Amino acid sequence: MSATRKAFKYRIYPTPDQQAALAIQFGHARFVYNAALTARKTTFFETGRGIGYNDTAQLLYFWKRLPSLVWLKQADSQVLQQALRDLDRAYQNYFERLKNGILPVGNGKPRKDGMPKGYPRYRSKFDEQSIRYPQRFKVEGSRIYLPKVGWVRAIFHRPLEGQMKNVTVTKTKSGKYFISIQVEVERPEPAPPPGVVGIDLGLMDFATLSRPIQWQGEKTQRIPHPKFLRQAEGKLAALQRKYSRTQQGSRGREKVRVRIARLHEKIANRRADFLHKLSREIVDRYGHVRIENLNVTGMVRNHSLAKSIADSGWSEFGRQLTYKAEWMGGFTERIDRWYPSSKTCNACGRVNHTLTLKDRFWVCHCGVEHDRELLAATNIETFDSAGWSGRRNDGGDCIRPAAALPSPAAVGEAGSPRAFSRG
Repeated sequence: MSATRKAFKYRIYPTPDQQAALAIQFGHARFVYNAALTARKTTFFETGRGIGYNDTAQLLYFWKRLPSLVWLKQADSQVLQQALRDLDRAYQNYFERLKNGILPVGNGKPRKDGMPKGYPRYRSKFDEQSIRYPQRFKVEGSRIYLPKVGWVRAIFHRPLEGQMKNVTVTKTKSGKYFISIQVEVERPEPAPPPGVVGIDLGLMDFATLSRPIQWQGEKTQRIPHPKFLRQAEGKLAALQRKYSRTQQGSRGREKVRVRIARLHEKIANRRADFLHKLSREIVDRYGHVRIENLNVTGMVRNHSLAKSIADSGWSEFGRQLTYKAEWMGGFTERIDRWYPSSKTCNACGRVNHTLTLKDRFWVCHCGVEHDRELLAATNIETFDSAGWSGRRNDGGDCIRPAAALPSPAAVGEAGSPRAFSRG
């Protein structure tokens, strides 16, 4: 048996008074997060030293006692502390990615605040809002108790299991409220399913597998691309044109904004449903999943393909495969992105350097005809990391040089002049 944490997401329906109470929690937590971010940046640029969670917690103690910030006491104390925890985690993630060399390359349009890409950003009241309660929440029947909000009606569409650890309350851009309860459950050590599968991701077909799965009532190796964003483009464009014709600050403008937000949520929900169902089918059938380690951030710089790549959700698909395979006792292996899987003949091992993106089929000198997607999936399945020299072709030349990361020391100071303004 092993302890595993998982989350259960439910929709809640707060009353108007409870919505006002939640707005206080959202706004005050956002203010503390932004103020602490400004304090950490200012301290670093002035002294060359960074400060951590304990230092910002001390600052929060003094902020609450300032006459101009006494309204911070309206929010739950643990909600504000968790905002500081979120900021500290954002910094840890940034420095971990910086250490591992996986930060986005600083090409193209720079950030408005002058900071390097991947650095923690300020939170906006126009984005999705969220707070977290680590303790003192309760669930009874079809209600959940949130400190300084009260008992809120919830729809528990599936049973809650395990020991509750914390709850995150979220308000979407369309005005819907959700809770995500993180629990700890005891899980037996499962026996992984047998077999290995290689997955080649694409834009014409979302995925091509080296071995078949049961999908939409038939056994197949090709998963058609659903293209949810493309399907909704016409309706989305019409709403955005209507939004641009409304008067700023009017009720009509807000109504159209909510309709646009709901449409975006529908697209995201359909994509998430597709990815969850596909990843579940794969990990239930195969215990060892192999997938390319794609540089999605770099690929979306191709403006001809950026929208289609963003609509695919490749990174989220890889994340879901990883944790679901672990739950099933299996594992997901990432293959070197420089491995020429679609160019390497699996019969003789020769690499076809003349293959272009428009070539869907090609014939090797040994006489074998290849479908590039099926070939790539097969080569990913049989990939030998020990025999792969890493970003080198059979002639010994680098396929592509490694990109240099920008130096954080070269970035100038950029603070928020309104960091201590309410809201």
